[in-house]
Amino acid sequence: MRILFAGGGTAGHINPALAIAGTVREHEPDAAVLYVGAKGGMEERLVPKAGFEFKSVTISGFQRKPSWANLKKNLVTVAHLFTSTQEAKNILRDFRPDVCVGTGGYVSGPVIREAMKLGIPSLIHEQNAFPGVTNKALSRKAAYTMLAVSDAQRYLPPQARCVLTGNPIRPAVLRAKREESRKKLGLDERPLILSFGGSLGARRINEAVAGLLEWSAKTGAFQHIHAYGQWGRWFPDLLKEKGIDLAAHPEMDIREYIDNMPDCLAAADLVICRAGAITLSELQAQAKASILIPSPNVAENHQYHNAMALVSRNAARILEEKDLSGESLCRLVEELFEKPQTIRALSENAGKMAITDANERIYRLICELLGRSVS
Repeated sequence: MRILFAGGGTAGHINPALAIAGTVREHEPDAAVLYVGAKGGMEERLVPKAGFEFKSVTISGFQRKPSWANLKKNLVTVAHLFTSTQEAKNILRDFRPDVCVGTGGYVSGPVIREAMKLGIPSLIHEQNAFPGVTNKALSRKAAYTMLAVSDAQRYLPPQARCVLTGNPIRPAVLRAKREESRKKLGLDERPLILSFGGSLGARRINEAVAGLLEWSAKTGAFQHIHAYGQWGRWFPDLLKEKGIDLAAHPEMDIREYIDNMPDCLAAADLVICRAGAITLSELQAQAKASILIPSPNVAENHQYHNAMALVSRNAARILEEKDLSGESLCRLVEELFEKPQTIRALSENAGKMAITDANERIYRLICELLGRSVS
């Protein structure tokens, strides 16, 4: 099999492509895999590190806020639309893929569009409950539009051939077990609250969690693991200002980054986090109750739609950033733990939404499209 992936801009587009590529390689060690991303994008570093061949096209996204600076950037983007199309065509003709898979982001637009023009079977994967602009456009002619959440179909054109596959999930997350993980982490029988705002951190989440820790420190009723992120290195000082001496609170594990997320997630009783697509799929795979705080700074407010896909199924609670404070977070946490049956219901309903074989579903769909039996 010769398979080409296109997508990038954020880890949410890159990691699903790498997961699918890994599954293809597991089934077919001799498969030729090429990843096409944006020149200068984070995929330029991540893809070769994962062991796959990488080629780039020069492309940029449109700036939506009106300003003279953004107008200039958008004129450059228009020029890139023409050059990236030719670059994509050259890559496709050189590599001659049997099939192409687009995982979103503006870079997948010219690549998958040109692939379809050349008659190359092409699929796209949408990770979010509210589809991105590129995938909406490509779904009209893609052989299949693979969805992580069924809710996304209502926002796509009627001619889109949608198949529910779920989001690829890291095997380590699927393997992690609650009791084993709690033992590894040295936890006792008290409930564990896990909170994070992404690898860079989120100021509003950090500030609210500081309030939650201040409240919790008075009783020691909970254990906490909190990651404040690269841009939140001021967080330990904020706790000191609030009178929290971490040395006197061994139940509080405060870090910049969580590098053992599968164990932390498996051990948690409640998770407080953003509503990125892959994060939510992992919450579902581990059947975790959560308080979701969607980022308001993402395209098409898609994290809000992601969160509501769970909230509407009583699988999570939502606390929008405009309503977020230490006080509001404490109230919601207290309300949830006062009624253990509520935590159990959220967990069970999240688990019911889980799709844990997304990689295999996608691989089978690729083989079906090529008229091949699954190896």
